[in-house]
Amino acid sequence: MTQLTIEQMTAKLSALLTQRLNVSGRTLDIRVSRARWRLPRPVRQAAAELVAAQHLVQSPKLRRQLDQDALNRAYDLCDAHLRGLNRAKRRKGVILDTAARIAFALLAVIVVWVSVLHWRGFV
Repeated sequence: MTQLTIEQMTAKLSALLTQRLNVSGRTLDIRVSRARWRLPRPVRQAAAELVAAQHLVQSPKLRRQLDQDALNRAYDLCDAHLRGLNRAKRRKGVILDTAARIAFALLAVIVVWVSVLHWRGFV
């Protein structure tokens, strides 16, 4: 992978968060905080490292303290996770999950209803 600056990394991750998770916000920090439950913990921590680096990069003396390899690994982790997300697949999963919950609830109601009818002597 080519060397990207911190600004380029955060801009690309912000765009991916908006595109893949439909998260809005002016900065990467706001977008990551709004997408917190939709991101796994390692991806959230990697994004937090990039946000912290984004704040440190403003100072030339603090910029030298940043570990570029660790930031590249954090960026690669976030990028790989966000590029692997598929909106249609996630929507299908939510619809199937909701249908399964409704089917289970109906089954439970029917079982209770038949049990009450049997208990009362109607069946």
